Order: sequence, then structure tokens, then C-alpha cells
Amino acid sequence: MEKTMESLADRLQANDVHRRFVEHEFFAGVRAGAELDKEQVGTFLGQWWYPLHYFTTFLARCVATLPDVASKSAITTILNQEAGGGKAEQAHEVIYVDSMARSGFDPSIVTGSAPFPETEALVAGYEEASLERWSALGFIFATEVTDLLMVSTIGAAVQRVSGVTDNEWISIHVEQEPEHVEEAEHALMDGIGPADEAEIIKHAERMWELWTAFFDRLAVETGVGAPAI
Repeated sequence: MEKTMESLADRLQANDVHRRFVEHEFFAGVRAGAELDKEQVGTFLGQWWYPLHYFTTFLARCVATLPDVASKSAITTILNQEAGGGKAEQAHEVIYVDSMARSGFDPSIVTGSAPFPETEALVAGYEEASLERWSALGFIFATEVTDLLMVSTIGAAVQRVSGVTDNEWISIHVEQEPEHVEEAEHALMDGIGPADEAEIIKHAERMWELWTAFFDRLAVETGVGAPAI
């Protein structure tokens, strides 16, 4: 079973759809020092709020959907951290709003901006994926292996326009994300056969396509990078 898991993880990391996503020009543009203003970064933050806010609901629905206790336990570990471990003020979405406020971004922009159609489609994709085992696992694993890239890119943009270098939302991701990836791997280890692997990969690709469309729209709206081809 361990060999199958390693093979699946390798295949997901080497997947062409995954590669196109991580090479998106939006990420490259921010890393390369693209000129940014507060309005542009506010657009990033206002759209990111929607998948962030829904993620705990997605994980809870996945716990209900997954059939085995090992997977439920692994995903509950991630959910517990995302939701603050019994302390609402430590939930990632609360830390996000507080951290951005300390960086000078109005909470009404961060949580009250109208979602783009691509953002709505992304959240709907997560909702649909939570209804079935293999789609849930595909979205969970694909999210966790790319989350730090997305967070660090947005964090770099926030730091550049605000000058604030101590961002708790970034710090907590750096601290917790390796454990999230490990727990996602644990959830994938029970009873995975070749046909199941193919299903997981198919749904992981769907998730990366939705995120690619999300960042395509951000690129168009802000002029940072260009839409993926």
C-alpha cells in the first residue's frame, strides 16, 4: 500500500495540469516584483476570502462522506487546525481578516467584495467534490500540495504594499501546512487501487483547473501576469 501511495503522490506532483497551475504567470509576476498597489492586492484578498471561508465546511462535509475512520481522523486533524482547535479566534479565516486589517486592508473589502464568477465556480466545485469519496480526496490532496504556493504569493503581495513583515496568517500556514500534507497522505492510504487512483487524479485535475481559472481572472482584473493558455 505504501508503494501505491508514493506512486500516487508522485503522479499528482508531476501531473501536467498541476504543472500548468504552479507555473501560472500570476505567481511568477508577484515573485518577480510586479508593481502593485493597495487596490490590486485588495482584489486578491477579497476573492481569496470565499474559498477560505468555505474550506472548513468542505472539510466537515468530507469527514461525513469518507467511509473509513482513518480518513475521517486524518481530515479531522486538518479541520481542527483550520477551525481554530476549539478557539474561534484562532480559526484561519479569523486570523486572515485580523492580519489583513493590521496590514491596512479594510475588512469590508476583505470579506465583502462581490465574488467573480470564477470564484463562485471554485467554491461550487469544492461543494460538489465533498459529496463523494474520491472527488473529496482528490480536492483535499490537490489543495494541500499547492496551498502554500498560493498563500505565500498573496502574502508577498500584501507585504510589498503594506510594509508589514509579520503576518500571522502567513506564519500559521508555514507552521501547519506540512502536517496538512501528511494528513492528506494518510487519508489517501486506505484501500486505494489503480482505478481509484485514476479517479483521485481526475478530480485533482478538476480542482487545479478551477484554481487556474480563479487566478486567470485575477490576472485579467489586476494586470499581474497573464491568463494561462
